[in-house]
Amino acid sequence: MTTPLQDFFTYNLQANLDLLDTCAPLADAVLAATSTGTYGSIRDIWLHIAQCEESFAFRFTGKRPERSLRGMASSPGFAVLREQLQQSGEDLMTIAEQLDPMQVLPVEYDGQAHTLSASTVLIQALVHGIDHRSQIATLLSQQGMVPPEIDGWSYLARAIQTPRSPTDESIS
Repeated sequence: MTTPLQDFFTYNLQANLDLLDTCAPLADAVLAATSTGTYGSIRDIWLHIAQCEESFAFRFTGKRPERSLRGMASSPGFAVLREQLQQSGEDLMTIAEQLDPMQVLPVEYDGQAHTLSASTVLIQALVHGIDHRSQIATLLSQQGMVPPEIDGWSYLARAIQTPRSPTDESIS
């Protein structure tokens, strides 16, 4: 049985992989699209998400993956991104499962050392992913594409193996 917090990260991983798999076969012109208010191109956003998830997991474990994305300036390709997102997603699920609510983590911000509660770092990991996946979905929509449904209701429907009904829209 999963903990509620672990379930958030199970959702996070599934949303990442569903949207990434939608983007992987797209043409370069689609992946290069940008818009005011987004982090950059779809390709850039995916690299950023993967780098940050690696960093969030590193804050807890002190370990980087063998093929770390840290410092990369350009995308290594969707296969590598998927592999890294799978690993960091699983790491974050494990971290959430074993979380000590009293744990604090050292962080550096604006050149100064700080400590943050572990839960604050996990909140940022979730919010960060949701924010940037939304940007990718917006960029896809602006190009006439329909992004996959990666909201909480769709995650629940998948978990219980039932399709969404039109009435689900009334509870969003």
